[in-house]
Amino acid sequence: MVDVNGVRLHIAEQGTGPLVVLLHGFPESWHSWHHQFDPLSDAGFRVVAPDQRGYGRSDHPDDVEAYTIFHLVGDVVGLIHALGEQKAYVIGHDWGAPIAWHTALLRPDMVLGVAGLSVPPPFRGTEPPLAAMDQRFGGRFYWNYFNRPGVADAEFAQDIRTTLRKFIYQASGDAPDAGEGKQPLVDPERGWLATMADPEVLPEWFSEDDLDALTESFSQGFTGALNWYRNLDRNWELTAPWHGAVVTSPSLYIYGDRDGVPAFPGTPELIAKLPELMPSLWREPLKLAGCGHWTQQERPDEVNAALLEFLRFLRASS
Repeated sequence: MVDVNGVRLHIAEQGTGPLVVLLHGFPESWHSWHHQFDPLSDAGFRVVAPDQRGYGRSDHPDDVEAYTIFHLVGDVVGLIHALGEQKAYVIGHDWGAPIAWHTALLRPDMVLGVAGLSVPPPFRGTEPPLAAMDQRFGGRFYWNYFNRPGVADAEFAQDIRTTLRKFIYQASGDAPDAGEGKQPLVDPERGWLATMADPEVLPEWFSEDDLDALTESFSQGFTGALNWYRNLDRNWELTAPWHGAVVTSPSLYIYGDRDGVPAFPGTPELIAKLPELMPSLWREPLKLAGCGHWTQQERPDEVNAALLEFLRFLRASS
């Protein structure tokens, strides 16, 4: 447990050497990186993965506004300092990716290199994201469903293990309709889980032990995690000074070709333009065939190889 930025964060840690911070997404925990600990630490890196605020054994502030992009980036900055370091490599998946990208955007002096999995680098749009999706999809986009106080919280908490099993399968490359570009729309009356398949057998890469660990991490419910989404428009307002700014730290982007997130409105076009938009991009975006949303868990060998090549190159260049 580490005191950081006004909250206590639970971390998992392994190895010695240059610091690598691994940031999980929704609905996950530090455990989503368990395939990365041995390879990265064996390569001479100090690997730290926190349960981010609102998740797992870390603090869950009650105030919705305690989950803005500034709080979340502040947690990363505070964690790096609390671990006795001034700089780190920062890697994130899903929601962890925007936190990693924004840490590099707001504190480039502290980021030796940044990698994002699933979610590409941030380019601030011209309108608030919740409002934009509400208008585009008539309030049915999942961000808008999550924004209704207490609603998704109650639905997901009814049976935590089933909720997580459905989420993991639905967004994985194993789901029959994965990669078809369907937008994640929710019937606001029936909820989201009603339309999700409940697999009889988990995907080969996600064991019952993994599901046990994930279920335990949500024993305090989903409200803290959902509060991240409830700040999307607030984050858009707060980041106005960085409109048009780009990440300058050396960068790597990895995603699966069966992941629904890179198919969000406007995202395919952004990914295609990344090499020209971001001169710091170390290589063209790495697209993993047959991979769904849970990138580092579904394709650990390929992700580890890419991360190690990136980190070793940057370490040798420093």
